[in-house]
This record gives sequence, structure tokens and C-alpha cells, in this order.
Amino acid sequence: MNAIEIEDLNVDYNNVNVLKDINLTIENKEFVAIIGPNGGGKTTLLKAILGLVKPSTGEIRIYGNRQKNKSKFIGYVLQFTKFEKAFPIDVFDVVLMGRLKSSIKIFYKYSKEDIEYAKNIMNMLDIYAFKDRQIGQLSGGQLQRVLIARALCMETKILLLDEPTACLDEQSKVNIYEILKELNKDMTILIVSHDTSFVFSYIDKIACLNQKLFYHGEPELNKNTMDKVYGCPVDAIAHGDIPHRVFRSHEGEL
Repeated sequence: MNAIEIEDLNVDYNNVNVLKDINLTIENKEFVAIIGPNGGGKTTLLKAILGLVKPSTGEIRIYGNRQKNKSKFIGYVLQFTKFEKAFPIDVFDVVLMGRLKSSIKIFYKYSKEDIEYAKNIMNMLDIYAFKDRQIGQLSGGQLQRVLIARALCMETKILLLDEPTACLDEQSKVNIYEILKELNKDMTILIVSHDTSFVFSYIDKIACLNQKLFYHGEPELNKNTMDKVYGCPVDAIAHGDIPHRVFRSHEGEL
């Protein structure tokens, strides 16, 4: 069964068309990357899948279901480059937040099952050793593993990640992708990334998005496809303050 089926999806913000006629099918336990320029609708697509953004038209099915609560089996790791580092919460409490239910009551107390489940996830991601550490004391790579652990605590079947390796060093990026590849044995993963030099080594398929879906298939892109997606001639994709670097001049440019 397919994990995600998107049919004729359109999303508008204030009469501006952000996503146009998106048709995309992601099979169960596929590892798919979405690439494209900033403002191209990548994060909006993830939010639409989660049910956080209401489509103008079209349909999204999760394992064949059109239920309103699409996030029931979906974990989400959002872009998280800045936060209040002095916030008084430790790693274990952050991970346990993934066990919270939508109908949570005041003074909620985690069950023994919740605590044991969180411990197992943390051990799997090799972060249990610093469970008592204040969240602001973590490195970037450690923090990303904590956020992934929180998402997995929801007992997810699908994991969505928005730029999970932003601002990480090279080794930390490798570590995160190795973790994701291992998780991919048991779940579907959809990742937004500019780190094409890394992500191509791990994914099954790639989706090129810039308002419209220009390509979906094997992770082998040619010059023509990349130029169409980014709207200009592109020789290299790199992460940082500038999401893509353009080296070749436009035809006819003075």
C-alpha cells in the first residue's frame, strides 16, 4: 500500500498560489527527498500532508485514508535553527513530549509505558547518556537526534523532516543520514533538503518542487531539470545562508 497519495493538490495563501496541481505518490518505506529553491512550497507541502495547511483543492490520502487527523501516524521534525537555549527543560522531557496525546489534561502524568518507550528510542539513537542534560547544552547534531527521537515517540509510520541537517558540520550530517537510513527499514521518510551532496547517497527517489512538481523519480538529475526547478542556470546546490549557488550566466544576460 502507498504511504502517501497526493492528487491535484493546490494550496493558496492570501490569493497567492503556493502549490499548483501537485500529484505525488510515495510508497511504503520509501526514502524520498524534496529539493527546490526557497519559497518553492516545500515546507507548505509537508504541512499539507500533516493537515496543518488546508488545500484549496485536491486530496491527500495517508495509507489510503482521507481522515481529518492526518498526523496520527506521522512524525514531524521541523526546521529548528534558533531557540531559547536557557529554557529550563532537559533532553528526556523533550523526547517524552512525543508521547503527549491531543486530549491531554492539566497535570498530565506519563505512564510507565511512555517512559519505557522513550528510553528505548533514546537508546536506539544513542542519546540516552545525556538524558538529564539541559537542552541548550547540546551540539547541533545531538539536538537533531533529540528532535527525531521526539517524533519517533509518536509511534510514527511516516517521518517528515524539514532541513534536518541545516547548520551542521559534515560529520554530523553523515551521522543524521545514517540514522535516517536505518530508520527507513521500518518507516517511510520524506525529507526537505538542500544538502544534495549527502542526500543523494541515501534516498530512493527525489521530487523537484518549485510551486509545481517538475520531476519525481530516481535521484539522477540533469542540467535541464535543475534549471527548470530553480528558474535559472544552476551548477551546484549547497546549504547555508544562500540555498543555491548560481555560477553560469543566464542566456542573453548583459
